[in-house]
Amino acid sequence: MSHPTGLQNQARSFLTYIGVEKGLAENTLLAYGRDLAKFTLFAAGRGKSLEALDRGDIVDFLASLYRAGLDSRSVARHLVTLRNFFRFARREGLVSSDPTEHFQSPKIRSRLPSFLSVEEVERLLAQPDAESPQGLRDKAMLELLYGTGLRVSEMLALKLDDVRFEMGYLRCVGKGNKERLVPVGRAALRAVQQYLRQGRPPLLKKKTSSYLFVNRLGGRLGRVGFWKILAAYGRKAKLRARLSPHKLRHSFATHLLERGADLRSVQMMLGHSDIATTQIYTHVVQDRLKQVYKAHHPRA
Repeated sequence: MSHPTGLQNQARSFLTYIGVEKGLAENTLLAYGRDLAKFTLFAAGRGKSLEALDRGDIVDFLASLYRAGLDSRSVARHLVTLRNFFRFARREGLVSSDPTEHFQSPKIRSRLPSFLSVEEVERLLAQPDAESPQGLRDKAMLELLYGTGLRVSEMLALKLDDVRFEMGYLRCVGKGNKERLVPVGRAALRAVQQYLRQGRPPLLKKKTSSYLFVNRLGGRLGRVGFWKILAAYGRKAKLRARLSPHKLRHSFATHLLERGADLRSVQMMLGHSDIATTQIYTHVVQDRLKQVYKAHHPRA
């Protein structure tokens, strides 16, 4: 019977390789690590070394993921991890054949993005306390996210001179280090101006920062801090489902398309490099129209 340490060491070598040679993002590395940890445990349960694993073992491992309640998207991601791992193992001479070769990925059902109704957005935007510095900051952030469709990382990276109030747009750096200009509505601009006048100075406490949004200690506000703030407002607003920053981005795109915006403009505002990514929102709108039709047409 093979000792599991051998496979664990090979998995570690692979993770080091993709981290150093490929320069993958930390979140991607963590995902690969979690997938491989499950797989090494599965292989250890069968007493198999890396070389002894065959196509049947891969099928059984993926089946075990389905039985554990994972959806096809998650199972497909595990398969991608295994494909890359075995490709690495073959190149390094650790295996003579790749059991994941010619393996078909599970068919992934496209999940439509979840979004808020206009009434829910209004309820959410009414939650921050406009009498406190933190409330003014939070109001500005919520208005800006919903009013521009920015990713939360893009919003938190904004510098003071990135917002052009007189022109009504902001400049942000998105995925792939691509810079884009995004129009900003009057409500969001007003909220940001009020925060700059009355909220930001008390938060800074005589410190200086080039970042637009700061925490209560005057430092740059981080992703985790923002997630906690947003989740708390979601609970206060009694929203039907858990609130995430991306849900505001989805709401921004869906509400624009529902009111007649063209897909190419929404693509540019969201910073999607491929219009196919933006097209998912047209499915959301079509789905919504079907629901309205069924609910209100007398012969539906």
